[in-house]
Parts: sequence; structure tokens; C-alpha cells
Amino acid sequence: MVEKKFTIESSQGLHARPASVLVNHVTNFEGDVMVHYNGQSINLKSIMGIMGLAISQGAEIKVTAEGEKEEEIMESLEDVLKEQELVKN
Repeated sequence: MVEKKFTIESSQGLHARPASVLVNHVTNFEGDVMVHYNGQSINLKSIMGIMGLAISQGAEIKVTAEGEKEEEIMESLEDVLKEQELVKN
């Protein structure tokens, strides 16, 4: 299992549009990708679960990936977070 912490920089937080991009991205991978925030752990393949977390600007989240290509998943997920301007480079 690999894990990484991110601070959400977007003034709108993790809102619907980038959340759907993230969900669509990780759906292509085998394995488990989880977002941990405010004492909750949600599968990143669940748009409703992610939206339910109501992750706002300045929030620190932890993402974990477990599976055959977990390193690749985490690297590509970080790229998507940057492309969606949720985190800084």
C-alpha cells in the first residue's frame, strides 16, 4: 500500500467537476484507492461518497492505493489533482 497526503488549494474545494474527473480516472485501475478525510475513508471510485465528504479549501486529505500497480496509480492521481488545480505543483 502507498499513501500520500495532499492539501486542497482550490478555492472551491473538491467540487463536482474535478471529483468526477478523479473518479473516472481511478475507475480505469484495478485495486483500491481510498480518500481519508475527517475520520472517514471513502472509495475514490464513488462520486457520491467523495461529494459527501465536502472537502473544502485548505483541507488535508490522505489518499491510499493498494493493488498491483499502486505506485502508478498514485503518480497518475497526483498528476490529475494538479491538472484539475486542486493541489499545487
